[in-house]
Amino acid sequence: MTRTLAIIGAMDVEVALIAKTLENVQEHTRAGVTIFDGTMPGTDIRVVATVAGMGTVNAAATTQHLIDVYEPECLLFSGIAGNLTDHLHINDVVLGKTLVYLDTDMRMISQSAPFTNEYHSDAHLLEVASTVLSEMSIEHLAGTIATGNTFVEGEAAERVKELTGADAVEMEGAAVAHVAARNEVPVLILRSLSDNADTEYETFHEFDVSVYADNAASIVLNIVKKLA
Repeated sequence: MTRTLAIIGAMDVEVALIAKTLENVQEHTRAGVTIFDGTMPGTDIRVVATVAGMGTVNAAATTQHLIDVYEPECLLFSGIAGNLTDHLHINDVVLGKTLVYLDTDMRMISQSAPFTNEYHSDAHLLEVASTVLSEMSIEHLAGTIATGNTFVEGEAAERVKELTGADAVEMEGAAVAHVAARNEVPVLILRSLSDNADTEYETFHEFDVSVYADNAASIVLNIVKKLA
């Protein structure tokens, strides 16, 4: 029986290297996203990869679509994030051991499945990812990632750090982990640090983040190989 893994990114640049690497790729457009459906070179693993779009609703809808249609054994999120630590640097990596929402009252949300105030990447996937990152000599930590629907920079980043103790901030991870938990599908959220959450969106939008996105994608591809 063919094994299927799903990979999600929020932006085209976060999935481009993955789509380019897969073999025998077919493209399917459904539920507002294009799925790149192919095989990981040198393995018998089927990979379905897609660009969800930015924000929690796009991420959640895409995650549920992948689970319903392709029934992956696990979900991997590949992307960039803003650094909130004093000891990691640009192009280092934060693995989402814990994922929390920034702008959600969890007193109400946690009354529904999976009945929790926070979400977690799968322990085995975290272990595999850490091994791959060490083999690639990439500085990393398994920490907390904060997710919200607003681009965070400057003083807002300091407030996020004080409120959540997060190591990185982004816009999709908790939503992906939330939906994965509802469906009991193992998930891994991996973020390559592209900035120090100190640049306003109008400036950041002009940056070429492909180096950081490709860094995350290459790590995720090596994780897939390790899982083969």
